[in-house]
Amino acid sequence: MDFRLAPEQEAIRAAIFRICNRFDDDYWLQRDTEGGFPEDFYTAIAQDGWVGICIPEAYGGSGLGVTEACIMMGAISESGAGMSGASSVHINIFGLNPVAVHGTEEQKRRMLPPMAQGKVKSCFAVTEPNTGLNTTKLKTRAQRRGDRYIVNGQKIWISTAQVAEKVLLLARTTPVEQVKSATDGLSLFYTTLDRRYIEARVIDKMGRKAVDSNALFIDGLEVPVEDRIGEEGNGFKYILEGMNPERMLIAAEAVGLGRAALKRATRYAKERVVFDRPIGQNQSIQHALAKNWMELEAAHLMTMQAAWQYDNKLPCGAAANAAKYLAGEAGFDACETAVMTHGGFGYAKEYHVERYLREVLIPRIAPISPQLVLCYIAEKVLGLPRSY
Repeated sequence: MDFRLAPEQEAIRAAIFRICNRFDDDYWLQRDTEGGFPEDFYTAIAQDGWVGICIPEAYGGSGLGVTEACIMMGAISESGAGMSGASSVHINIFGLNPVAVHGTEEQKRRMLPPMAQGKVKSCFAVTEPNTGLNTTKLKTRAQRRGDRYIVNGQKIWISTAQVAEKVLLLARTTPVEQVKSATDGLSLFYTTLDRRYIEARVIDKMGRKAVDSNALFIDGLEVPVEDRIGEEGNGFKYILEGMNPERMLIAAEAVGLGRAALKRATRYAKERVVFDRPIGQNQSIQHALAKNWMELEAAHLMTMQAAWQYDNKLPCGAAANAAKYLAGEAGFDACETAVMTHGGFGYAKEYHVERYLREVLIPRIAPISPQLVLCYIAEKVLGLPRSY
């Protein structure tokens, strides 16, 4: 059993770092301070073809697996770009998997190449204000009228909606009281984000200012039938297929950000002298950093195992959820330790670790809470009764 990256995978990691090295810590500090989508960073990633890493070659992508995507996203985050850099391309990496798997040939040729080439930005609109993770209770309605659907409703925490041209949208086409199962009657659409009918209001938040989060208000959006992905009413099943890879990607990003924080903390511990000795000589500093390294490595291995399982078409739900949980916790602990290692300077923006701590809360919270991961493992792996 060989745990080393293949030469091709090492080359991916090196190539991503070469791009990211053009966008230093000061660049991301400025983005964090001023806001504004990191268009030049996104363009640099897209120009070299990395946005289409998981899209089939027949439609302009590289046709690589989630394993390679995790390597890529982990490297972006680890470079110091953190969640600001990773989130700017995250949806493009695997968001259109439902199209690649369930779309018609016409849809694949129309929808996938612009995404793979970085010519189109998309957002992912599922979560709603009053449903949270209870996706089967979505209130957004899509009612068919002839050759199109009319969509009305609200969505929340929608990333990149200020800059996106397209939206992957889940809406209820059959009322929940008229279906046999609550998971039925939801349909998936990939369509134009028409701002005449969709208002995107920016949510002011604690971190990742460079990548906008939004509340969407949808009023009379017309969606052509040809923009519906797969069969009407099966959208929930299509979305589920992309959830495990998304957990893997967010786990890789959390590990990458934790590694960036650990690197800064370690360097500071070697250089900072107090009481005539570097603080890194003190076991109270050493042990915390050593623990971070071990936890990050364990989370990384679980992430890569989950990605390997997915790419080899093996059941991966438990590993994907475990990777997300372990990486979220390990990344958070590493970023918190980095701030504490810097002492008062850790609170200063110029040392960057306070930004890491704010951003690492994203993979800890999303796309699923750590508590629900524990519930999943308890039920699906250990066979305990469902608790919710």
